[in-house]
Amino acid sequence: MTIYYFDHAASSWPKPPEVIKAMADCVELYGANPGRGGHRMAVQASKILFAARANLAKLFNIKNANDISFALNTTAALNQAISGFVQPNDHVISTSIEHNSVRRPLEYLKRTKQVEVTFLQTNEKGELDLDDIVQAIRPNTSLLICSHGSNLLGSIMPIADIAEICRKHGVKVLVDAAQTAGTYPIDVQAMGIDMLAFPGHKGLLGPQGTGGLYLAPDLVLEPHLHGGTGSQSESIEQPTVRPDRYEAGTPNTPGIAGLNEGVKLIMQTGVANIHHKEWQLSQQLLEGLQQIPGVKCFGPELGEPRSGIVSFLIEGVEASEAAFILDQSFQIAVRAGYHCTPLGHETAGTTDSGAVRSSVGFYTSKEDVDYFLSAIREISKHYVSK
Repeated sequence: MTIYYFDHAASSWPKPPEVIKAMADCVELYGANPGRGGHRMAVQASKILFAARANLAKLFNIKNANDISFALNTTAALNQAISGFVQPNDHVISTSIEHNSVRRPLEYLKRTKQVEVTFLQTNEKGELDLDDIVQAIRPNTSLLICSHGSNLLGSIMPIADIAEICRKHGVKVLVDAAQTAGTYPIDVQAMGIDMLAFPGHKGLLGPQGTGGLYLAPDLVLEPHLHGGTGSQSESIEQPTVRPDRYEAGTPNTPGIAGLNEGVKLIMQTGVANIHHKEWQLSQQLLEGLQQIPGVKCFGPELGEPRSGIVSFLIEGVEASEAAFILDQSFQIAVRAGYHCTPLGHETAGTTDSGAVRSSVGFYTSKEDVDYFLSAIREISKHYVSK
């Protein structure tokens, strides 16, 4: 049975054959602990981690690959960055379209460390007035956190412009690249990014359970985890050397082996080329949906910058029901509900309804989008005409 997969914002699928083979080879041929032994299998495992780190550094224009620490996912990377950087009584700025992996750590710090938080309101399309950042900065503002791309609206934040404002005021910038890593050009040097949290299982085409955090050379975080690192074992404290300081415990070596192949494929294809393809597909999707009676779309207008995400509602159809029909009757996979971003739904005006989120990816074709639109037309005919 053919599956029409429109849930790439959650996890990309299918995974490239190269990714699958690399993971299988790791488990079968050299499934030892990297950095924990001198035998040939452990050395080979260490080489894979080194290669993946080096390729990620090339992808994001990071000068020193050791400034990247691997994590289970973007959520783990964000929690490490937030809890490790923010101090008691600090002030943090974020936005009204953030994922719960930003909001919940900040709410926790509000309760436990008296941290002050300002969520800047975007408009319904996810656009932020940059003057609001200047107005929000206080003497104790230490950090600004924002999603590069909204996981609900598909809007893109002007990170370089935001970082320039923050730099002038001595505020560090943490970017959530969950929806843009591998699908939208990211240059941490040119964009002025101090910390970048990214997933391996979405645009980078790797498996679930992979991701990472880039940390600028001048920053030192309190580690989120303490434990074995394979280095400085005689010390009772977590090592100071990178990336060991932020990588306690045995890593997901098979997953990182797969991630490495995904990153290599991304670089061979070209991030700009991938983004252009996804943008064209999102425009095809958005234009088609807007022509269907009873369908309301959210996020940037046709022709404006956006990621491969297009969220919508069909008049008279609950979001969850629409997703169920698409799955059961048309073999189309989408995500319905609140997408772990209640702030985003407040911004979009969909708190009471949630939304259906469709998202294109590396293997999505124009024909897939045509089929998707035909399915929505059928649903619209059945419900909206009543």
